[in-house]
Amino acid sequence: MATPLTELVGVRHPIVQTGMGWVAGPRLVSATANAGALGILASATMTTEQLRAAVREVRSHTDAPFGVNLRADASDAAERVRIIIEEGVRVASFALAPSRELIARLKDAGVVVVPSIGARRHAEKVAAWGADAVVVQGGEGGGHTGKVATTVLLPQVVDTVGIPVVAAGGFHDGRGLVAALAYGAAGIAMGTRFLLTSDSTVPDAVKARYLAATVDDVTVTTKVDGLPHRMLRTELVDSLERSGRAGALLRAVRHAASFRALSGTSWAGMVRDGLAMRHGRDLSWSQVLLAANTPMLLRASMVEGRTDLGVMASGQVAGLIDDLPSCAELVDRIMTEARATLRGLPAAE
Repeated sequence: MATPLTELVGVRHPIVQTGMGWVAGPRLVSATANAGALGILASATMTTEQLRAAVREVRSHTDAPFGVNLRADASDAAERVRIIIEEGVRVASFALAPSRELIARLKDAGVVVVPSIGARRHAEKVAAWGADAVVVQGGEGGGHTGKVATTVLLPQVVDTVGIPVVAAGGFHDGRGLVAALAYGAAGIAMGTRFLLTSDSTVPDAVKARYLAATVDDVTVTTKVDGLPHRMLRTELVDSLERSGRAGALLRAVRHAASFRALSGTSWAGMVRDGLAMRHGRDLSWSQVLLAANTPMLLRASMVEGRTDLGVMASGQVAGLIDDLPSCAELVDRIMTEARATLRGLPAAE
């Protein structure tokens, strides 16, 4: 199924596996790439040395194109871009809009630039700066999210920009792919659905918690890092919602120290990243400090399997998922369903 996305990045199928921190590692990315979709390696929770090693590990398992996701506001973003270019990575994706300079540097090196956006104005901005495509995530999507549903946001962006648009938020099957294509998208991006595969390294206890969830078990909270964050509702989330400011700040400092030790980031670097996060957002300094919760709380669940101590970012679509196929089985199923759905549509008169 050729679309502007498959032609742009060189994959067989118009499906993207998103760059989820602590989840989208070499094993998941290489399995996705070998299945014919675009796998995106999550780098925000890696040191630069770990990023280079991870890219090389993916390369050792697949000859197919893949990408790396970056935080555009990270203090070492330029160094990570240099690694991507040196290692010959096909795609650079961004959770926040990259600068015009970063886009130009990547494009000059032949790297395809695909930022993720949650508002039409952001899509317009990065398109004007030279982005090759955009991932549009509606409010149904997991992790940091907005208020506008995919079915409203997607056509707005498609009608505005002249570059391929990939739809994210609420997708898990072939029917969704066909719907996205009908809206004018060039493909779909999925996080939760790829997290819940046999190729995902997420611990079994955590996967079981996702599989048991209903749509009503997925909530949005600002108590983790001050921004709207969609995740599974757990006892920990409930306790964060009830906690006072002093307790939340103490917890944030403790997790910030743990993340610094794991990532090798200096305190000065964490402060710079916090300042960048605060820029342009109505966040108090206490909320900026609370952002230190996110990497370690996600790691506790996605790496250590601690559903009692960690948070589990999740799209609403988790309530519709009940199995753990391999990436190859998942991609093949979606494409088979998409073709069957297209055949079953009434013929146009």
